[in-house]
Amino acid sequence: MTQPPDTRQALVSHVSVGVADLTRAGVFYDAVMTALGARRVMEHRAGIAWGRDFPEFWATLPHDMRDPRPGNGAHVCFRANSPERVAAFHAAGLAGGGMDDGAPGRRPQYAPGYYAAFLRDPDGNKIEAMCWIEADSAVTSAPTGPRTGS
Repeated sequence: MTQPPDTRQALVSHVSVGVADLTRAGVFYDAVMTALGARRVMEHRAGIAWGRDFPEFWATLPHDMRDPRPGNGAHVCFRANSPERVAAFHAAGLAGGGMDDGAPGRRPQYAPGYYAAFLRDPDGNKIEAMCWIEADSAVTSAPTGPRTGS
């Protein structure tokens, strides 16, 4: 499968990650979400939400008010419209205080035509942006192997 059908509704309604500082998270996620064509759509004292039309992704203070802890092995992947949007997501995340966890590039080990970049937000949460490209597309950005981070 090179590209999933566009007629399907998304399986996930929204996702939340725990953060320690909403202001810092707002700066970071405003940058990466804008790069993906999303915007801040809602906020309250315990969280901020981004989406295209409704809250799809939240950065929130943990309900138990303890320090947030990123899940080991868990990550959130955002759908981008193009390799350029994937690259813009990655660059915006680095400029917004995030850490590189895999540069923009092909990931043929995931699927033919899979193109992605990986970041860690300032709290250590793992996020990804991906898009589908033609398996034989001329996009040549490195890397072509697994992401560099854990």
